[in-house]
Amino acid sequence: MTVVELTRAAEETALAQLIVTTLNLDIPASAIDPEAPLYGEGLGLDSIDVLEIALAVSQTYAVKLRSDDEDNVRIFASLRSLNRHIQQLRAA
Repeated sequence: MTVVELTRAAEETALAQLIVTTLNLDIPASAIDPEAPLYGEGLGLDSIDVLEIALAVSQTYAVKLRSDDEDNVRIFASLRSLNRHIQQLRAA
C-alpha cells in the first residue's frame, strides 16, 4: 500500500468508528465496507441516521454538511465517498 492508501484507510476507519459510535450500531467499524451503500441497502441507514452522522461529522471534523446540498446522495453513497467529501472540505 502507498502512503496515500494507508492514509485513506486510516481516515475511513476513523469515520467508520464515528458512525458506529454515533448510531450505537452492533457491528465493529471494521465490518463497514468502504464501498458499500450507507443509505438503504448496504449498511441500511435511514434519513434520521444520515442527519445524526452529518451532525457528528460536523462536530468532529469542523466541516459543514448541509441537509439541502443537492450532492448529498453522492456524498452519502458510501463510507469512501463521505470520507472523500470530508477531506475535500478540510483541504479547502
